[in-house]
Amino acid sequence: MVDWDWARVVNPKDPTPLHAQLERSIRVAIASGRLKPGDQLPTVRQLAVDLRVNANTVSRVYVHLERMGTLETRRGVGTFVAEARDHARNEEAREAELRAIVGRALAEASAHGFSAADLRRALQALTKGAAS
Repeated sequence: MVDWDWARVVNPKDPTPLHAQLERSIRVAIASGRLKPGDQLPTVRQLAVDLRVNANTVSRVYVHLERMGTLETRRGVGTFVAEARDHARNEEAREAELRAIVGRALAEASAHGFSAADLRRALQALTKGAAS
């Protein structure tokens, strides 16, 4: 099981729904390398207890990420980060999707008073932290 501070994954005071916070945290951990393909996640019940959220919230996120191919559940064993798959999308479509993601991140950062340079520094710090 991955040694990760799950208790800091969700913030009940954040207006973002808890399931969205949890999904985002798992996706960021995978993208930054803190969670790697093959890493085992806590059980639904254990993570719900650790986060002090309803088990249905955790289950909903796990099921959604499994449907997206991000996680895989092995019956009787647990939930794991799925191996990276080559999605059958062409490079132009992937680049367009990435530009849309970056656009949303820039818009949200700007709405909170941050510049593109601030966002870039935070992204670099996040990815450097995962490499160590």
